[in-house]
Amino acid sequence: MNRKRILIVDDEDDLRKMLRFRLEAAGYDIDEAGDGQEGLDKARSHWPDLILLDLMLPKIDGYKVCRMLKFDEKHKHKPVIMFTARAQEKDMELGKEMGADAYITKPFEPKVLLDKIKELLK
Repeated sequence: MNRKRILIVDDEDDLRKMLRFRLEAAGYDIDEAGDGQEGLDKARSHWPDLILLDLMLPKIDGYKVCRMLKFDEKHKHKPVIMFTARAQEKDMELGKEMGADAYITKPFEPKVLLDKIKELLK
């Protein structure tokens, strides 16, 4: 079976490590990026099946990264989950406008995240 690749773009090392551990345990291959520019570069070069994208990132924020990918013919079909502590309605609306496929707020329920990933990777 072909394992799905997930790119985690978050500037919190501990959170990336924890997500990597959980997602690898669930059978996914993981790539990581610590800022928006690195995330955008890896999204374009490593061809992940799904991107977990924080909003508040160094260099380029998550909204811009999402928009740049979703307006790119080669990458617009990749599911993007906005993954952020910003839980206000306006943040969620902006995420949808930028093309995010889902919006999960931190702190998060691991099962909710895993279920959403499975749903988007069908």
